[in-house]
Amino acid sequence: MLITPAYAQAAGAGGSDMLVQFAPLALIFVVFYFFLIRPQQQKAKQTRAMLDAIRRGDRVVTGGGIVGTVSKVINNDEVQVDIADNVRVRVVRSTISQVLARTEPVAAKDGKDKDARDTDAASEDGDGAAASPKTAAEETPMWKKLLGLR
Repeated sequence: MLITPAYAQAAGAGGSDMLVQFAPLALIFVVFYFFLIRPQQQKAKQTRAMLDAIRRGDRVVTGGGIVGTVSKVINNDEVQVDIADNVRVRVVRSTISQVLARTEPVAAKDGKDKDARDTDAASEDGDGAAASPKTAAEETPMWKKLLGLR
């Protein structure tokens, strides 16, 4: 009746118009994923790995700010922390916020590790030029040391 021919022709091309409307929404979701969701997932993964790697002798900071040394790993959820002389506290592992110092892993007491240590000692005594492995502090560039980075 009062509909002009221009409106009647535009009604058939609705699929392209809908794609243009949803493109900004999809773009916002992609930006949120890369700037918010993904970094949070990576941080949670690093924290979980840090908590799983806690062992006896590590210096830790609890969520309340107490600094201590792990004296015993009780189970997957709890550790025993020495916070002073003759003062030991059981701490839930998830409340540990930071590991200050890590200890070296204890060598296994099976035969193949002993053989490997014997051959390493023999090669050091034999040629005198055996290269010792570098520690993490020796491998860190000077500019990272100055900035306090690892």
